[in-house]
Amino acid sequence: MRATPIITRSVAVTDVGRKRSVNEDAYFADDRMGFYVVADGVGGHNKGEIASRESIDQLKMWVYGARAEIDRLVGRCERGDSEAHWEVRRLLENGVQSACYMVFGMAELDPEKRGMSTTVSAMLVRGGYAFAAHVGDSRVYRVRRRSVLQITEDHTLINYKVKHGLMTKEEAERASGKNVITRAVGHKDHVQVDTADVDVAPGDRFLMCTDGLHTYLKNDDELLELIADDDIESGANASIGLANQRGGRDNITVIAVEALAAE
Repeated sequence: MRATPIITRSVAVTDVGRKRSVNEDAYFADDRMGFYVVADGVGGHNKGEIASRESIDQLKMWVYGARAEIDRLVGRCERGDSEAHWEVRRLLENGVQSACYMVFGMAELDPEKRGMSTTVSAMLVRGGYAFAAHVGDSRVYRVRRRSVLQITEDHTLINYKVKHGLMTKEEAERASGKNVITRAVGHKDHVQVDTADVDVAPGDRFLMCTDGLHTYLKNDDELLELIADDDIESGANASIGLANQRGGRDNITVIAVEALAAE
């Protein structure tokens, strides 16, 4: 049976935080396309804000340039073609790779930009599915009723150690260096991109955020308190407030997305 047609509505908020003077985060949200991106620039004086903005611009051009192909693939997904899911994910992956190549090339040409890079978490909600492409430690969550699913996996040194049994989760909670990432867009001319897709139903909500927020979330219950019940505008603003209240050591960016049944 064909899934219920879905439309999305979003609210995006970014804040420099309490400790930084420059906001190196960037975001993009297009409800008509169902396309959303958050990026957290890495590099400080090495122009991380340029890396995050350029990556999003490149990914936008890639996705919008492939709009007709996406429409065709989404139609196949709606008809139950599993191969089409992989093709949509591959399209997003190639867009992130294109951004990576561009950011790396910009840094190679300008010594002031040498070393700049960024996280990228992108989501496309179409045809009853959310497709994600991801590099770094920004996150995408799906909230369905009282259940939280983290769609992305952090590309950090701490998470790598936990995943491979080199550190327990309890040790990871106490460890320093939680912000050391193992993958970034622009660090080299190529990066390994994670992709995933999950089903979407009316009433689902998504939270996309940089680590300026999720570093301060103690558990899923806190995330649910922020985003599950109230309107998404309140949830997005409350997320910024919570991060700043608990220290605001980094830039904070949040996109809250609500899935609705199309009329």
